[in-house]
Amino acid sequence: MTDIVPRRRIRKVLIANRGEIAVRILRGLREMGIRSAVVYSEPDRLGLPVLLADEAYPIGPAPSRESYLRGKAIVQLATEIGADAIHPGYGFLSERAGFARLCRDAGVTFIGPSPEAIDAMGSKVESRRLMIAAGVPVVPGGQDPLPDLDAARIAAEAIGYPVMLKAAAGGGGKGMRMIPSVAELAGSYRAARSEAAASFGDDSVYLEKYVVEPRHVEIQVMGDLHGRVVSLGERECSLQRRHQKVVEEAPSPVVTPELRRRMGEAAVKAAAAVGYSNAGTCEFLLARDGNFYFLEMNTRLQVEHPVTELVTGIDLVHTQIRVAEGEPLGAEFDNVQNLQPRGHAIEVRLYAEDPFQHFAPSPGRIEILRWPDGPGVRVDSGVYEGSEISIHYDPMVAKLIVWAADREKALDRLERALAELRVEGIRTTAPLFRALLADPDFRSGNLDIGMLDRKLAAGELKAPIDDALEDLPLIAAALAHHERAYQTAAGPSDGTPARRSRWAGTARYEARRNASWT
Repeated sequence: MTDIVPRRRIRKVLIANRGEIAVRILRGLREMGIRSAVVYSEPDRLGLPVLLADEAYPIGPAPSRESYLRGKAIVQLATEIGADAIHPGYGFLSERAGFARLCRDAGVTFIGPSPEAIDAMGSKVESRRLMIAAGVPVVPGGQDPLPDLDAARIAAEAIGYPVMLKAAAGGGGKGMRMIPSVAELAGSYRAARSEAAASFGDDSVYLEKYVVEPRHVEIQVMGDLHGRVVSLGERECSLQRRHQKVVEEAPSPVVTPELRRRMGEAAVKAAAAVGYSNAGTCEFLLARDGNFYFLEMNTRLQVEHPVTELVTGIDLVHTQIRVAEGEPLGAEFDNVQNLQPRGHAIEVRLYAEDPFQHFAPSPGRIEILRWPDGPGVRVDSGVYEGSEISIHYDPMVAKLIVWAADREKALDRLERALAELRVEGIRTTAPLFRALLADPDFRSGNLDIGMLDRKLAAGELKAPIDDALEDLPLIAAALAHHERAYQTAAGPSDGTPARRSRWAGTARYEARRNASWT
């Protein structure tokens, strides 16, 4: 089969995305000697991807539907500028089979799976059918969309409460409702269908058994165009807020080598069932009794891919591109499924939100920015000091990733990295991570997908004292010392006005000068 797969050298890639993932892909391309191009919307014209790319092209105004979701325009641009391939990143067009078909029809390589694989895994109902046929364990429940409330009631009684309603056409927590009893079925059914229609243009929902306090564990897979699919191990993604991941780590604190093998084999079966190639992720619920159940497959590169890179030593973006060129998976993949992960990696998603004010958005200009550094620290970001965090897009500022020899050391390194981090001008979710590091359940790895929501609702996670506030007396003393030094150096004391401190007039200086220290 290898001989019939055409090899195509990729010399230029158009990145159909923005922010940190565009920067991540740009860096990978530069390391491989491949020319890069990006599209950008009007608010992103001074974004870091635009500054780093070899070429940059405006694609439209702020709304995504008029810019980053203009699939036909993006493919047409790729052909006009001589791009061999398009990398969609994650989000936007990355899981749209129609966009992958547009690329194929135009002779542009789509760096991702085939349109057919995206279609097969894009519907939760259809993917569930495929997984049952492939022998992959799924959560007990129905396989068909529920046409009306009576059908939902019959299905729920057959499965047994509690049950979970889910949108058939999407994810991310949209159209999802946990129903503890029949009394809440009617209202939840109407609300779930309405939300599913608004989010995905499809109000189809289905029911499955609600697994009480499970963990969310996912398996990274990689497939080539020659029929080979491998598992690259698991990621623990149980720390979630309203079904959105907040913290990810690899390996999972509770996955044994035997469980890793079984979950990896299930993920490979799932991918092989749809002829999958390139990077993908199979998401599973892991119950407390050790049973695991397929949830869905994300047919793209995941936000949390860096933790897998750090514990396997495999660059997933490089591999995506080599696979898209038609190369088979190399020798580094020969035994990867049976290898013990190297050390431990943890990623936290730094958003422009105030975690202790109901996650209120905090758009604005980043006035001061200092990233942490040093051994075992990685920052994936699409911003710089002076960047504007727009109201139009996902408010991610950066992903802070740490690696160490084991989980306890990785947690300590994360604590050190967060202490070094300085972002001023906007609020971020950094205080939430500092609070989690003081939480005994998080430190011990006692996690489930509802834990963070429960702790936030109960007020168990407290905003830590800001490190910067603790430093203010020292800063004020240093400023006073500098001002005295400048006054002394200003010259004669004959009534000539002393030279003004270089600190004076700044907002930070005036605030501290007027502060009352006790």
